[in-house]
Amino acid sequence: MLKKILVANRGEIACRIFATAKRLGISTVAVYSEIDKESLHVSMADEAIMIGPAPATESYLSIEKIVQACKESGADSVHPGYGFLSENANFRDALDEANIIFIGPEKLAIESMGDKITSKLIAEKAGVNVIPGYTDVVIDADHAASVSQEIGYPVMIKASAGGGGKGMRVARNEEECREGFQRARNEASSSFGDDRIFIEKFIEEPRHIEIQIIADGSGNTIYLGERECSVQRRHQKVVEEAPSPFIDDATRIAMGEQSCALARAVNYRSAGTVEFIVDKDRNFYFLEMNTRLQVEHPVTELVTGLDIVEMMFIVASGGELSIGQKDVRLNGWAIETRVYAEDPARDFLPSTGRITNYQEPIGEGVRVDSGVCEGGEVSIYYDPMIAKLITFGEDRDQAVASMSKALDTYYIRGVNHNISFLNSLMNHPRFLAGNLTTNFITEEYQEGFSSDSMPPDDLMLMMTIAVLANQLRLLRGSKLSGQLSKHQYQPPEDWIVVVGDLSTAAVIRSVHEEGYVISVSGIDYDANTDWKPGNPIFNAKIQGRLICVQIEVDVNKYVLTYRGAEISAQVLSKRASELSVHMLHKEPEDLSKFLISPMPGLLISISVSIGDAVEVGDELAVVEAMKMENSLRAARNGVVVAICSSVGDSLAVDQVILEFE
Repeated sequence: MLKKILVANRGEIACRIFATAKRLGISTVAVYSEIDKESLHVSMADEAIMIGPAPATESYLSIEKIVQACKESGADSVHPGYGFLSENANFRDALDEANIIFIGPEKLAIESMGDKITSKLIAEKAGVNVIPGYTDVVIDADHAASVSQEIGYPVMIKASAGGGGKGMRVARNEEECREGFQRARNEASSSFGDDRIFIEKFIEEPRHIEIQIIADGSGNTIYLGERECSVQRRHQKVVEEAPSPFIDDATRIAMGEQSCALARAVNYRSAGTVEFIVDKDRNFYFLEMNTRLQVEHPVTELVTGLDIVEMMFIVASGGELSIGQKDVRLNGWAIETRVYAEDPARDFLPSTGRITNYQEPIGEGVRVDSGVCEGGEVSIYYDPMIAKLITFGEDRDQAVASMSKALDTYYIRGVNHNISFLNSLMNHPRFLAGNLTTNFITEEYQEGFSSDSMPPDDLMLMMTIAVLANQLRLLRGSKLSGQLSKHQYQPPEDWIVVVGDLSTAAVIRSVHEEGYVISVSGIDYDANTDWKPGNPIFNAKIQGRLICVQIEVDVNKYVLTYRGAEISAQVLSKRASELSVHMLHKEPEDLSKFLISPMPGLLISISVSIGDAVEVGDELAVVEAMKMENSLRAARNGVVVAICSSVGDSLAVDQVILEFE
């Protein structure tokens, strides 16, 4: 077995790999950039080496610095995780030259499968189903338009070296094709240093389903079932599960056998993933092969009972797999959600800053692969993933219910995050039915995500909790020192609960040994809780039903988050309610005459000049954030009167770029 492993990565995946290494008694080495000095992965390793400034090109993407760190630490092997150098053949060469073991496949597999054009040709030769398209390099926008016309719209424009949703655009007409080609090429060049583009047919109503494979050096190549990865946003996976609610046994076997055939065609050795697009009739087509560990590997581990990272260690050290295909069994169901530092209310733009409060969910069947801790910082330099939350159940319904509950108890403050959105997905009727395609989020959240809507029954429960929390806070306050002697404060029994424009009467009817009876809008709710003021998680039993809610308190205002919805409830005495009607409310500032940056990022280009007249939908500027180019377009007609930022500026959130007449 390997003796000392250096993980050439950061965040949750570095922590995940360290966990298996520590369990096996293998020494670990972390590398870190200057900004990651206090990161969790650094503290988790046995030793750590600083490799450069924050920009990945000067640290985590520096082959020379990673190899030097191996020599300094005496590491005999490197696990690359995913992203960064994980699929870089030159990195593999450099490690081989330094006599350091690369925990991953051989150079042939990395090079051939890392190039989407080459991999498609190899797949065809190996008998793997492929998507119709133009597999040579597309030269320019004119060529892209010509090729797309021949294939037939819609088409998918893709970077040959792409991954993680970068360098990909769907085009449904020539205009979208020309613009999409340029955007995809720019992102490909920025993210991968390779701007080659190819085009293929876009499959309508597609599912994204992948097969996990692993192979040793003795000819044993097996598949570990499939993962359903159809819930995506901008080609980036959001939710994954194993098995798929759509795939039957015959399709699973066919996809698995083709995946193994492709692996054997490139003498594959290590863990890898073959990704497919599957249509509504279960016809499947090769998409790409990732020659590394996948973000979503935990769901496969939970349903197979295998540690894929450990299997990679064994293969890399020259060992053989201890199981064959006949030994692979799928038991139960697992679901993974990706928790990101992003703002769903602002089109999921990345959120940066320091994590001021952090509390992970716990419980049977709950796993959290995280790379952050309280006080840690989410920077603009890296992917904004905070953690992966995984739940396991005997069946899909149980796994989903466990996920929803776990999301309710996942408490993060200091940065915006997507937990409410993820919980909204878990409770969406279409998701619960397993009726998924890669268009699911686009179709079901056409106006974006809003946490304002809540079913009436849940709203009544939230009002009940607000009244109960208010009662407990007032009672606690009455017991604090400094109260007048011989006077015992007794909270009033009648309240008004205000949620938005809705005002509802609430009455505390009685107190008993088990809790309270609270009447909201004439309906009695039997409520019991052990909640203590100050705890951000409110667990209660209401009408015999266990409820878990996140709660934020400000005087008599309660912000409650439950199952992806968020409400703000005020609990007022009748007198206070009457006075609040007469209070003045400040109107928000009108920002409609400005183009402001919706995210922190780099201003790549400005498409207009002073005096230009613009119409709704016209491109005004392009901002790059997290290596993705975001086109900012006019929300109304107008004339540009001032340009307030310059190309190359590092923009803050809400920084003004342009001003209109």
